[in-house]
Amino acid sequence: MSAPDQPTSRLDRVLAARPDDELVDLLRARPDLASPPPNGTGVLAQRAMSAGSMNLIGENLDLLHAAVLETLVDADHPLRTADVRRALKGRAARADVDARIADLVAWAVVWEADDGLHVAGHTPAALPWRARHLTTEAATRTPEQWRELLDGLADGPREVLTALATGPSVGMTRDAGPDADPTRPVPILLAAGLISPVDHQLVEIEPTVAQLVRGEPLLRVDDLNPPPLSASDRPGLPGGAKALSATAAGAALELLRETGDVLTGLGRAPAPELSAGGIGIRELRRVAKDAGLDARRVGLIVELCAREQLLDVGVPDPEPAGYDGGNVWAPTIAADSWSHQSPARKWASLASAWLGLPNRAWLIGERDSEGTVIGALTRASPDPAARRERLLILTALDAAGHGVAPDVDALVSHLLWLRPRLRRRLTRHTVAQTLREATEVGLVAHGALTDVGRLLLSDVPREELTAAMDAALPEPVDHFLAQADLTLMVPGPMTPELAAEVALVAELESAGAASVYRVTENSVRRALDAGRTGAELNALFTSHSSTPVPQALTYLIDDVARRHGTLRVGVASSFVRCDDPATMTAVLRTKEADALALRPLAPTVLISPAPLRDVLEALRGAGFAPAAEDSSGALVDLRSTGSRINSRRRGGAGTHNGARVPDDQLEGVVARMRTADAAGKPLRGGTAVRATGGASGGESVSALIGLAMRTGRQLRVDYVDSHGKATRHVVKARLLRAGRLIASELPSGNEVELSVHRITTVELLD
Repeated sequence: MSAPDQPTSRLDRVLAARPDDELVDLLRARPDLASPPPNGTGVLAQRAMSAGSMNLIGENLDLLHAAVLETLVDADHPLRTADVRRALKGRAARADVDARIADLVAWAVVWEADDGLHVAGHTPAALPWRARHLTTEAATRTPEQWRELLDGLADGPREVLTALATGPSVGMTRDAGPDADPTRPVPILLAAGLISPVDHQLVEIEPTVAQLVRGEPLLRVDDLNPPPLSASDRPGLPGGAKALSATAAGAALELLRETGDVLTGLGRAPAPELSAGGIGIRELRRVAKDAGLDARRVGLIVELCAREQLLDVGVPDPEPAGYDGGNVWAPTIAADSWSHQSPARKWASLASAWLGLPNRAWLIGERDSEGTVIGALTRASPDPAARRERLLILTALDAAGHGVAPDVDALVSHLLWLRPRLRRRLTRHTVAQTLREATEVGLVAHGALTDVGRLLLSDVPREELTAAMDAALPEPVDHFLAQADLTLMVPGPMTPELAAEVALVAELESAGAASVYRVTENSVRRALDAGRTGAELNALFTSHSSTPVPQALTYLIDDVARRHGTLRVGVASSFVRCDDPATMTAVLRTKEADALALRPLAPTVLISPAPLRDVLEALRGAGFAPAAEDSSGALVDLRSTGSRINSRRRGGAGTHNGARVPDDQLEGVVARMRTADAAGKPLRGGTAVRATGGASGGESVSALIGLAMRTGRQLRVDYVDSHGKATRHVVKARLLRAGRLIASELPSGNEVELSVHRITTVELLD
């Protein structure tokens, strides 16, 4: 423990005097202090003032927090609250300054004593920069004044500023000292206040200047009030929140359709795993071409699917054509059950996955620092800042108000005020791309946060989020409009049963709130191959079309059905049968007949050693329209559902607050600290009876415990567990039997069980 006049000792006493609920609040705000559980408030104070912990809490400070802290750090003596108010007068409201001081005290970044507010030696580690930028004379300059200074710079100083703005903001130089040549670039910039000294060798660019040089939205330090989230110039959306929800529902349906297409495509042709892990950009482009999407959109979808374990890497089952034995990315078995869930439930899983993604999916397709194109699902270490930034951006949208769509630059400036330490990461490009992804997922519509997005931010149960999206989705329709050009216009999302039938008999031409499908000869044949008959297809269109079925559509179905299935292929290994001997003769004359080794058993029956699927594909390639049948003569659907991966990973996406420590665990940590504090207190007068434990002293230990039980006095016990860890406990003995002491630990009252032979020292307290 530190000496009484040292800062750790003072903070130790301050924390020990706090009530338990305030300590729980502290551990919730600074979870790094709770792991591993500190052995008393003295250890807690030492951790709280360490450089590493100060650096972590600095990530949660806004610009006004930083200004208050910089004012305290820059002073050569403890300041009172009134002193801080005077230092920041005119730049921030008094109530806001008081609130920030209260935050810093509650988080143990500073502590209050009779002589004022105190900071520790490592407290500057919590600041968003190394130099002083908020308490200098230059801090009151307006952006216009900064621009005037920049416009008057010569080429040499401008090059130095550009290097500091685009590279590391802190630079080393020999010209930062007082004896430097005043005509050199660094002294010129120091004299103009465009950079600030860290020490005699290091300088740092002013944050507002850095934003101006980079052409990014401003981080103003002259005004410490939060920048307003002004709405963009685009016209407001008529319909308000309902219109936003409807737009979000449309985006959700589009995401689900595209996700299904991507999973189907990867099932039919899995993507090989790169040697470095993940899926390469070439494979993403292949899948995108098949699904009619762009590679970046496919990259986002595969990231979401992998997060929800709908996609995994491994050995496919069954093996696809051309499989070379390596690991591939393919849908998991869970993808099949996911596809049968309700649209709202499927969307809720993907939306939660997006908020918890450990990387930036929008970087897929761009080049990294080494010039390599970034793929999807790479093995690179996750970036915790990606989740934090995503949550921060949506939270700022929420603060803008219902239906308000802030301008991107205004949103960036507000975010920089909220988290000045992230000024290099929260760029215009980052925020714009994050908003684009949120719009595609259905959390943002027309630049404003939707109701379902607000619920997701609130970390509500998955069922509540699902119910909200279910209410926003349009009612499914059970009809379509059959048109003379053989297209079907569907005025909304179809019921699952109708959607399956339409997808089987028609090709999607245009997706959206109203979808358009086209019926073709190939699509009709696909439905017939799946076991539908011509009569069933005609009945489908008659019963579900709101308009009269065009004659051309009926003719098409009847014509294809008449030619379909004249050949029947069965298992013999395979057999081919047909009631028309002329057709069989035509089959035997093709080159495919030789490849399949077809031979006649009768004028209307052929057999082949080739598998049934191969015979079907070869005959279709020769221009015939065979149908598969089973041993009873019934038509069977031989379409493959694609390869699947048995996922080896466990756990889903969870919630965005998955790393938060539950309050009951934090309360347990506080209880252990109280116990450690009580065990470490000096005796309050009188004498203590000591007995040494172990084999030789076991009787005296037991006797002292028995005396404590008879008199109701407390015991202080030094104990070594089976792992060799030494602990100290203050207990009230309740029972001693079979060499074990059962007692209530003070002050928590928790029951503990201690082996007598592991007690090293026991003291009977007065």
